[in-house]
Amino acid sequence: MTLAAQEREPARWVRVVAPVAVGVIMFALWVLIVDVLKIAPRALPSPFAVAGELVTHADIILEDMGITATNALIGLAAGAIVAIVAAGLAATFRPIDGMLAPLVAAIAVVPIVAITPILNTMFGASSQFGRVSIAALAAFVPVFINVLRGLRQTRPVHRDLLRASGASGSQTFRFLTLPTALPYLVTGLRVASSLAVIAALVAEYFGGPADGIGTAIAGYAKSGKAALAFAYVVGGVAIGLAFFLVTLLLEWLVTRRRPT
Repeated sequence: MTLAAQEREPARWVRVVAPVAVGVIMFALWVLIVDVLKIAPRALPSPFAVAGELVTHADIILEDMGITATNALIGLAAGAIVAIVAAGLAATFRPIDGMLAPLVAAIAVVPIVAITPILNTMFGASSQFGRVSIAALAAFVPVFINVLRGLRQTRPVHRDLLRASGASGSQTFRFLTLPTALPYLVTGLRVASSLAVIAALVAEYFGGPADGIGTAIAGYAKSGKAALAFAYVVGGVAIGLAFFLVTLLLEWLVTRRRPT
């Protein structure tokens, strides 16, 4: 990294303190509007009431969090594997690239709320497969696009140099293509992880088995238990943050070991 880039890069403590400060400010405004000024809408509970519901119903919230996290994780893994294979085929064979391009574009613009009820009905009200499928579709596109881009970053001169040195196709992939594409893969996984959690929550909201964070939010919000519904929202946020932080750590480890 150049000196000018280092000067533009914010200090490490700033990157940690800034989001914490935003969270504290938002919490203070929440308390001010609900508990002090009492001008909040009826459906917005006090943060202290939400905290009380989190403590009281911690066991069932954690159980539903486990179901949602499992659906999102399986969907993320399945979508990523299919995306990696598809990107490898598209990068190797131009006709396959031409066939996959419109399909990926179609998947990217299909609204989740439109196909979720269809898949939940198709696979039955007692099956989690519809929810997992939605999460997999959401994860597929960013992983495919990033991996395909990474596989195309290798320069012909580098491949020719390895071939001239007697490297086999597998050796070229191991020592050139894979190290080049790996940072793009983890970046795609970081984006896809958040999308998979969101997709799993939306899928639960629109039907399927009577469990999971999304189902609980919909049920308690409709029954007027706003504080408990918000407690489940906190659980969903915790899942999303956990997925994001794990993939962010993975991305940092990969880019840290990559030679500049």
